[in-house]
Amino acid sequence: MLMTYITAGFAVGLLVGMTGVGGGSLMTPLLTLLFGISPTVAVGTDLAFASITKSAGTITHRFNGTVNWAIVRRLCLGALPAALIATLILSQFGALDARIGQIIRYSIAGSVMLTVVALLFRRRMLAWIKAHPERQLQGKALSAATIIAGAVLGTLVTVSSIGAGAVGATLLVMLYPKLTPAEVAGTDIAYAVPLTAIAAAGHWWLGSIDWTLLVTLLIGSLPGITLGSMLARKVPERFLRALLAMTLTGVAFKLIY
Repeated sequence: MLMTYITAGFAVGLLVGMTGVGGGSLMTPLLTLLFGISPTVAVGTDLAFASITKSAGTITHRFNGTVNWAIVRRLCLGALPAALIATLILSQFGALDARIGQIIRYSIAGSVMLTVVALLFRRRMLAWIKAHPERQLQGKALSAATIIAGAVLGTLVTVSSIGAGAVGATLLVMLYPKLTPAEVAGTDIAYAVPLTAIAAAGHWWLGSIDWTLLVTLLIGSLPGITLGSMLARKVPERFLRALLAMTLTGVAFKLIY
């Protein structure tokens, strides 16, 4: 079982490093479906896992010059307060309650399907935006939209641990279509570090983190995301995204039924 956790951590880390996508979308369902971890503990452990893993990815992307820090700051302005508010709401309703666990399970499934939609239609949305440059936001409107997007992602990530990857990357592409794929991945990973750290701290406070499991996953994920970040410009993105979309569709179906 120990090697299974390490292998799962490495595979997820590799995928996150290459695309900025797949962390919570794969790890949280993996913990609930394959390893039988309760949804609440799976979310809390995955958030702690993501905050540490994506820190390693951010360092690599920073050295490659593929992080737009101005965008990271705007996303954090919306995401971090939203994560705190969502944590307080969870604490009021009892995050470890069985009914809340079931709600979180459905939230995970819904977030996974949102990720699939983002993966499948990202190119079409980008093509539409490029064909209608007059519809692109500029200046203060763009900054405000980025902050609002951060708030939505902050709430989604705190409740389900999913959304910072594919959904976040898709929003970045829609708002900033001139970013290269490597810059989208790097910026997406960088803003997710403080967001997942705050959300993980909230789940630690709620008592929903399995620390032994976390350490085991990190043994595999840290080298995985470092390698993936170095390969970000070399791996065919379309193939990876198609494979990920098919996998996640099956995961969402299994979570619901």
